[in-house]
Amino acid sequence: MQIHHTIAPLRATLAARAQPRVLVPTMGNLHEGHLALIRQAKALGGTTVASIFVNRLQFLPHEDFATYPRTLQEDCAKLQAEGCDIVFAPDEQTLYPDPQTFRIQPDPALADILEGHFRPGFFTGVCTVVMKLLQIVQPSHAVFGQKDYQQLEIIRRMVQQFAMPVQIIATPIQRASDGLALSSRNQYLDASARQQATQLHAELVRTAQLVQQGRRDWSALQTEAMQRLTIQGWQPDYLTVREQRSLQEPPADGALPPLVVLGAARIGTARLIDNLEFDFGRP
Repeated sequence: MQIHHTIAPLRATLAARAQPRVLVPTMGNLHEGHLALIRQAKALGGTTVASIFVNRLQFLPHEDFATYPRTLQEDCAKLQAEGCDIVFAPDEQTLYPDPQTFRIQPDPALADILEGHFRPGFFTGVCTVVMKLLQIVQPSHAVFGQKDYQQLEIIRRMVQQFAMPVQIIATPIQRASDGLALSSRNQYLDASARQQATQLHAELVRTAQLVQQGRRDWSALQTEAMQRLTIQGWQPDYLTVREQRSLQEPPADGALPPLVVLGAARIGTARLIDNLEFDFGRP
């Protein structure tokens, strides 16, 4: 496995490697969820490239950019064990040698709701760094996890609208045995919060079941789910039913498209997100 910290040597190495070229963008502090992305990338054949970069542009001023865990040595050991071919781990000066005044502004209808409402500017930062990584690596495929559901849909739309020659591959959420979605931020959970953390996924399942039973009062469903979480000590931002592709509220009557329940809530010092896709009648 080769490790590159700057762009020119990375491009020289890539020029000599086999296609397809598959990119797995990460912010490091890798766990089993990330390694599942690497395995899916490896299954496509060719050359697997994992990027590790904590992107300042997608953190709000009060968020954990300074303290976000940076574990490059351990990450590289895990990637090598999975057979990753290349790691691209630039510093900020390499990726942003000048102030990044040109930025990708995603469609507000998709990006200013849900996560974008509570983290304004987040998806501009995500799209900007992903666009830059795609331009640097020029992969034929890029692999993303479904836990960041809204991010995945926005990146798909960005790639489509810019006619970029890359196929976006989605990998299902990886969960602990008790249902908790794996996340780098799970390490912020103390013992008590870790025991409670499965409640978020349980509320997603419960809401999907209520829809299956005929509920269509979307606002009331969200209010009830958030109230249940609040009673259990959470600080929920949202827990809502949306159409999978548009992330808009479903119709109140008639046939339902494929749906997804999305939730974000804070327990202790950790803010967790999760989602559950389902087709009507098959949660």
